[in-house]
Amino acid sequence: MTVTTRPGWSTLPALMYHSVSAVGGPMRDLAVPPALLREQLQALAEAGYRLVGLTEALDRLAARSSEKLIAVTFDDGYRDFLTEGVPVLKETGAGATLYASVGHLGGTAGWLGESAPDFGPMLTWDELGEVAAAGVEIGNHSLIHHPLDVLPPAQLRDEITSSHEQLEQRLQVKVRSFAYPHGYNSRRVRDLVASTGYDNATEVGRRLHTPGEKRLAVPRLQPTPDHSGADLVELVQHGEPGLAPKVKQIAQPGWRVARKVARTFGRNLT
Repeated sequence: MTVTTRPGWSTLPALMYHSVSAVGGPMRDLAVPPALLREQLQALAEAGYRLVGLTEALDRLAARSSEKLIAVTFDDGYRDFLTEGVPVLKETGAGATLYASVGHLGGTAGWLGESAPDFGPMLTWDELGEVAAAGVEIGNHSLIHHPLDVLPPAQLRDEITSSHEQLEQRLQVKVRSFAYPHGYNSRRVRDLVASTGYDNATEVGRRLHTPGEKRLAVPRLQPTPDHSGADLVELVQHGEPGLAPKVKQIAQPGWRVARKVARTFGRNLT
């Protein structure tokens, strides 16, 4: 059950979506078709949850809201978010945060390699402006979608600050939220995110966010095409079952070292 830690404060489920489409192969879990997205969000609303973007959810928690909140987020910035996702959000009365991979706007998801075409094109800058005009919070997903915690200082700064400046200047919006590519972050990365002007950020985590946890590393749950609406209600109430979320959390420092070594020898472990 949802654990209440203070009056009006409870765990915050945050959902991590990617493409609003249907794809096969190894990337299948990163795409949820429009009809299923509608079913999932309607089921959550009917269960009494208020669906909002991440910054709004965190602000409401900080204000001691007694509402049952869920943060809805979408990573990367695929065009299908505008054509398929935004209409579903409007139908279901849901808010959301979209994290744009700034350097890939108008192109494809190059970090996915051969799987990139499966997800279709990325939003253009003009289309991202339409998303913002529809009331969706725009967050930053870095410049070129590199794992940030293994980058040298100059490249890390460019990934975080250049993309932030482009978003705020071109869209004329305040960008308060950041999503770490692949979920990877470290103290060094979080400090730079904070000093750049973000007041919250999100990873993967696969668990519920609890009050008192770092606002710059909010964990998320991943809906998949195998989750019915009822399944998703169960997931947000109890979190992901088993030891996997805790094991992932504990293993992060060792995995970072392995990826740094691999990067030194010209390999990229994601």
